[in-house]
Amino acid sequence: VQLQASGGGLVQAGGSLRLSCAASGRSLRFASMGWFRQAPGKERELVATIAASGGTTHYADPVKGRFTISRDNAKNTGYLQMNSLQPDDTAIYYCAAAIGSWMATTASTFNFWGQGTLVTVSS
Repeated sequence: VQLQASGGGLVQAGGSLRLSCAASGRSLRFASMGWFRQAPGKERELVATIAASGGTTHYADPVKGRFTISRDNAKNTGYLQMNSLQPDDTAIYYCAAAIGSWMATTASTFNFWGQGTLVTVSS
């Protein structure tokens, strides 16, 4: 499985971005997908995950109410809609897939990772 994340960029505080994660090589319709981020000098952290069906989602507390994870299994693509962005959201965002897991909520469960896309939020 190859994951290609896109949609990052520079945005002002309060703005929005939508990240996409296109998968190839294998259907992810039976796999959980997730988004993680790593800010400079910090450890990678979970942002949000979604079940294979799209019916269940999980969010880290800092992004609840601002970010929305979704997926389109027909397109083999996942999304992360980010609203009300703040400078603390600045990071490289990675998408990941958990083959063999219907719904994953921990990083260790994800076994395929994309290359990351940079999100920079200016104040």
